[in-house]
Amino acid sequence: MSTNWAQNRNLTMLTDFYELTMSNGYLENGMQDKIAVFDMFFRTIPDKAGFAIFAGLEQVIDYLNNLKFTDEDIVYLRKKNLFSEKFLDYLKNFQFTCDVWSMEEGTPIFPNEPVVTVRGPIIQVQLLETMILLTINFQSLIATKANRIVRAAQGKQVLEFGSRRAQSSDAAILGARAAYIGGCHGTACTIADREYLIPASGTMAHSWVQMFDSEYEAFKRYAEVYPDSCTLLVDTYNVLKSGIPNAIKTFNEVLKPMGYRPKGVRIDSGDIAYLSKKARRMLDEAGYHDVAIIASNSLDEYLIRDLFLQGACIDGFGVGENLITSKSDPVFGGVYKLVAVQKDDGTYQPKIKISESIEKVTTPHFKELYRLYSNESGMAVADYLAIRGEELRVENGLTIFDPVEVWKKKYLTNITAKPMLKQIFKNGALVYKTPSLADIRTYCLEQVDLLWDEVKRFEYPHRYYVDLSFRLWDVKNTLLSSYMAKY
Repeated sequence: MSTNWAQNRNLTMLTDFYELTMSNGYLENGMQDKIAVFDMFFRTIPDKAGFAIFAGLEQVIDYLNNLKFTDEDIVYLRKKNLFSEKFLDYLKNFQFTCDVWSMEEGTPIFPNEPVVTVRGPIIQVQLLETMILLTINFQSLIATKANRIVRAAQGKQVLEFGSRRAQSSDAAILGARAAYIGGCHGTACTIADREYLIPASGTMAHSWVQMFDSEYEAFKRYAEVYPDSCTLLVDTYNVLKSGIPNAIKTFNEVLKPMGYRPKGVRIDSGDIAYLSKKARRMLDEAGYHDVAIIASNSLDEYLIRDLFLQGACIDGFGVGENLITSKSDPVFGGVYKLVAVQKDDGTYQPKIKISESIEKVTTPHFKELYRLYSNESGMAVADYLAIRGEELRVENGLTIFDPVEVWKKKYLTNITAKPMLKQIFKNGALVYKTPSLADIRTYCLEQVDLLWDEVKRFEYPHRYYVDLSFRLWDVKNTLLSSYMAKY
């Protein structure tokens, strides 16, 4: 796999400025070696869905492997007249020494559980915030949207067509990567194929048809050049009166004599449900039962679902702007919060962020996350947060409870608990082997299959619970009570 585009890019300075002012302040107060633990998590799922898909870890790894402040960076920061020479010297000699744990890419994830945990000297873990968030927030957003669209397509092929609507070149490339993780079969983005081996495909635009004196001539010339992969765009003028008849004529007069079968036709406008049914009948009557009908034109999961409800005869979908921008809900609200500080004796002092908005109250402590699976069905039943190092025994059953509505309890038996956070970096060294993108995609689809259909509903999905151990809940409740008593 070629990754020249992504690797060896020094993005150390892609950080919010307050990360630097705080870090300078930590150094001035002698706190630079204080060990802190931060969690990245998110609070709400885009589109009010039942779950999200974790993506972007490979790019976080690339970023962490290339952390360094250049001479030009130091010159720039010195000109701001805010930072001490001691701090600038610290940055000049910066070395990454943190421990990092993360979900694996393609994993279904849920609100208020850590998807990345970073432990290390406070200056280092503080400086990582912006890049970790922007990388994982974007790719998780697109992977989540792609998975919804792929599930709506009911096994039909979905291609990512969004490069020209992406918010930047990086968004086009990494958006194609995330969409592939989420289940898309390929992309229109050529560089995404070169860099990540995502199958790229494409045929023609309306301009090709317009360049010739007639639609038939345009189809004929294209078929002559690409006889073994001929898919024709049939809506430049009139799908049923011109496009499909000229496509059939091309198949009969050009491809059949050459010994080739056409691959498909694409409809990019109009009433696609109606047009696809009529087109299917015309193609079948002409003996082209095997010719696929591909639909594009501002599709999303709801439109695709409705097309099937209306009996549309569609074999594949090209999805653009609504996928690459997650247009219906374009923000993945991941945050990065301090949850613990290591004390001199090696134990951890839990830290909490309190808010009048209950959804913004954080879960403190250095934690481990488990996914609980039914041994009978193999399905995921809940996630379980515990203090790291806390013993978890499920052989004799486990009582879980809602951490907010604590009277809601459930006793689980015959379950397996799987740790979900893999160690990625240890003392600054990479200890994780990144899977191939194809393997990540396969893993994602397998893990989604382990969620109940009720969790996967588009509207009003069943809530999948992320519960706390009794010990962790006691720590959180004690901290809340103590702070509320003070203020």
